[in-house]
Amino acid sequence: MSQGVFKDISKLSFDYVPEKLPHRERQLHRLEMLFSPVIDNNYSQNAVLVGSVGTGKTVTSKRFCTELALRAGRQGKLIEWTIVNCRQRNSETATLLKLINYFDQNFPDRGFSAQELRRVLRKHIEKRQGHIIFIIDEADALLRANAGDLIYFLSRLSEESDSLRNKLSIILISQRHVLDMLDPAALSTFKRSNIIEFTKYTTEELYDILMARAEMALVAGSYSDEVIEAIAEAASEWGDARFAIELLEKSGMLANERGASSISVEDVRGAKAATYAYVTEEKILGLSKEQMLIMLSAARVLRNKAFAETAEIEKGYRVACEEFDEKPRARTQFYAHIKELAGLGLLEIRQKKGSVAGMANIITMPDVPADVMVSQLEKILEKGGNEV
Repeated sequence: MSQGVFKDISKLSFDYVPEKLPHRERQLHRLEMLFSPVIDNNYSQNAVLVGSVGTGKTVTSKRFCTELALRAGRQGKLIEWTIVNCRQRNSETATLLKLINYFDQNFPDRGFSAQELRRVLRKHIEKRQGHIIFIIDEADALLRANAGDLIYFLSRLSEESDSLRNKLSIILISQRHVLDMLDPAALSTFKRSNIIEFTKYTTEELYDILMARAEMALVAGSYSDEVIEAIAEAASEWGDARFAIELLEKSGMLANERGASSISVEDVRGAKAATYAYVTEEKILGLSKEQMLIMLSAARVLRNKAFAETAEIEKGYRVACEEFDEKPRARTQFYAHIKELAGLGLLEIRQKKGSVAGMANIITMPDVPADVMVSQLEKILEKGGNEV
């Protein structure tokens, strides 16, 4: 059932795994190459996925394991997989319990030592037909908790006996090069050639990811290219797809709160302000009156669009100066203030495609809704603002 702008909000969940992962084809192909021997030669394999938050490591591992299991099934073979997030379960016993729960959901969560839990896990793997892959997500959190022995135990389990031989593979996921945190014994079971890097997403890549999710999650016509571009721009500083998808969801919620049939750029600004409030009242109060007038002009112009040309803002600035009985500064000073405001993170300056610097620059206000900025600045300026 449709809810406002949402057609299926579950498609924006962090747990949702799309069939297609834009701009992660290379990493998926690398995993396929590494793990082909698991199916073809009944061979265990290990891999390490490394990259910043929101670069697609977890979703890529889930997509890959799902496809590998399907491929194995078509060949009459069994591959299973499970995942444990070690930031949520950052001890050896908690991690072992989560892995055991894959085999036995009713296993008691207390009363067993780590050594006993290892024996229980070993027996479950021995009894299992086929091959299983353990995805150890946020592995660096486990290692910081001095649980490196568990990584060693899991990586060597397939070598312990014939009944365990080549039954288990491991994928470690980390924000940092986790191999540097392993002791020599554990490190010997992993190959540095099996490290797969996940770089931060570019603005263009975030746009593609957002557009794919919007098509699945939102009602047709409830979003525009401008809105998707604004969200991609807002998340591009971190290259974080999770943040981008969260902004899309919150933007849709704000549109629903307004009773609107489509998401606006103002909703995007509001979502970012709620999700990552970079702009503070103290920062605005710290501006000179001249800077406030320029910000007021920018906010007024940007009320209903994502970007504005510098010339538009300068024109509005002169109107604001007349409104608040202030003499406008020369163009060179105006531009100097624009750059200062950009340096404070209140504005962003971008070069208009196919243009030269100067009047053709385009300006956006990334972190706060324009209506909120207008309201705050008008109140302050009506009280006299800060003297230049």
